[in-house]
Amino acid sequence: MRRILVTHALPYANGPLHLGHLLEAVLTDVWCRYLRLAGHECVLVCADDTHGTPMMLKAQAEGITPEELIAGVAAEHRATYAGFLVQHDLFHSTHSAENREMTDKVFRALDAGGYIARRTIRQAYDAEAQMFLPDRYVKGTCPRCGAKDQYGDSCEVCGATYTPAELIDPVSVVSGTRPVERESEHLFFRLAAFEPMLREWTRSGAIDASVANKLDEWFDAGLRDWDISRDAPYFGFEIPGHPGKYFYVWLDAPIGYMGASLALARRDGRDFDAWWGPGSTAELHHFIGKDILYFHTLFWPAMLTGAGFRRPTAVHTHGFLTVNGQKMSKSRGTFITGGRYLERLPAEPLRYYFAAKLSPGVEDMDLSFDDFVNRFNADVVGKLVNIASRCAGFVARGGGRLARQLPEPALYAEFADARARIGELYDRCDFQAAIREIAALADRANQYIDAHKPWILAKDPARAAEVLAVCTQGINLFRVLMTYLKPVLPAMADRAGAFLGRPIRRWDEIATPLLDAPLAAYEPLATRLDPKVVATLIEAEAPPATAPPAPTPAAIAAPAAPPAEISVEDFARIDLRVARVVAAELVEGADKLLKLALDVGGEPRTVFAGIRGAYEPEKLVGRHVVIVANLKPRKMRFGVSQGMVLAASGDGPGVFLVAPDTGAASGMRVK
Repeated sequence: MRRILVTHALPYANGPLHLGHLLEAVLTDVWCRYLRLAGHECVLVCADDTHGTPMMLKAQAEGITPEELIAGVAAEHRATYAGFLVQHDLFHSTHSAENREMTDKVFRALDAGGYIARRTIRQAYDAEAQMFLPDRYVKGTCPRCGAKDQYGDSCEVCGATYTPAELIDPVSVVSGTRPVERESEHLFFRLAAFEPMLREWTRSGAIDASVANKLDEWFDAGLRDWDISRDAPYFGFEIPGHPGKYFYVWLDAPIGYMGASLALARRDGRDFDAWWGPGSTAELHHFIGKDILYFHTLFWPAMLTGAGFRRPTAVHTHGFLTVNGQKMSKSRGTFITGGRYLERLPAEPLRYYFAAKLSPGVEDMDLSFDDFVNRFNADVVGKLVNIASRCAGFVARGGGRLARQLPEPALYAEFADARARIGELYDRCDFQAAIREIAALADRANQYIDAHKPWILAKDPARAAEVLAVCTQGINLFRVLMTYLKPVLPAMADRAGAFLGRPIRRWDEIATPLLDAPLAAYEPLATRLDPKVVATLIEAEAPPATAPPAPTPAAIAAPAAPPAEISVEDFARIDLRVARVVAAELVEGADKLLKLALDVGGEPRTVFAGIRGAYEPEKLVGRHVVIVANLKPRKMRFGVSQGMVLAASGDGPGVFLVAPDTGAASGMRVK
């Protein structure tokens, strides 16, 4: 049995949880639920991230104390997580006695080890607001790539990190005035002292190879000392021995994992050192978004090492969530909070959709409403639930008890034996592949029932035993599938367990079929999603105040300008991949489009390509093509296109697909 402590990133306590937060929480929860189902000891802790200038200013604006503010947000966060069936063993707060204790302990150990430096710096000061400005309260133009409206600590466009003083044309977010510089003594964590350890750790398998490659950029640029102090006024923990100085929120926030663990250990009589001590044999896993890599894969393991604690076993990183191909935005109405979702829809359809698209990589995920509705309705309602609903009535007519033996034990064994492979996929966070295999098994189960047609057999009373046998087989296949999906659909699995008369508690219970056992009356386990209800998740965008000006005749008649030159760096951002055409079909109502189902290294993609006049659909199946894999998904009236197939054309008629040479395989990068 493995002993595992798991965390996901701490949500900031300045507002409600949105679907991006919940993508990560669901990812983490599914992984933990699988491990528990498989018989391992798996503990999930998290906390609200509560400190910093933003919390102080927001509380002032609302006329309450920061403590009152974070208490209200914590209650809302807990309710939202519970609504999405995220099962924390403890959800705590960074503004807690346990976190203060651990923060002081880590700081004192780092200071004693010689890893804390003190020096006077010049920093941004808002003379109008009479306060030093945290990095993210200064905005300006990135000094590296020239992107405008960037925060004072890092660029969201190129990923560069810097100080507010390096920004071009900086402005205070508090007053809108240009900050001045004033001197203040600050404390710094000597990150560069841990470079050899960090280089080794980041290549040890603890993080994804693509993440390690990204970190090499920071190593190559040189690791800099990290400012861990802030001046009053500030909401946070005062630094021991340094009156008027407070720990920067990014120092005590990750320590919040330890604070929550300490609170849980004391509550339940557990051993804190068994999780965090230097000799710990337990596993420690963090789940985070790619926007906080620097803090979790450089600062955090260095802090732990310097303070005498163990390092993480793994840091699992995921990409961002877009909605209908667009970045989540309040102005567009695509900034969907968890509360808004739960007011309209149950949690499990979204849990299923997230799981069906999550893989171990850091690629962004799009929540396409059309795909969301179609996938849940087809996979869960049309395939999975359909098995139970088709068989339950016939079992009830036959006395309500399953047969004493299976008519096809080999088929059941095939389903049950898949648990090792599917369990391995869950364990490595390849939920997308696990769901794909489960859906394929659900197809097999429905094919079995269709082939034996119990509804026709039931017309002959003499074949009642055969009907019961077929439906006993179907119910047992359903039980296996429901076990495989319990990490994703826990509430549905509990209802299925009540129907089966036996709760789904362990992964290996399906090694033995359920025979000669009574079934409870069947009640619907899931209902179809209504596209009209799903569409209401997006708030209507306000119309523009004025219509854009119509183009002038001169502008219409002007010849197109030649394409602008791009740099090698621009071209490197384009992800060209080899894809295999799995299926191709005409698009009704479109004269030029073909709908292509593509396999991109095991990832299914749907692409609409304007090649109808040049290629017959059936002749494309099996061919390899080149696609732009990181093109933003485009919502069309026929569906969502998830990429672009490359083709060539000239002055003459004809469109010609760009194809790789013989030997190329789907998923390969085009260089």
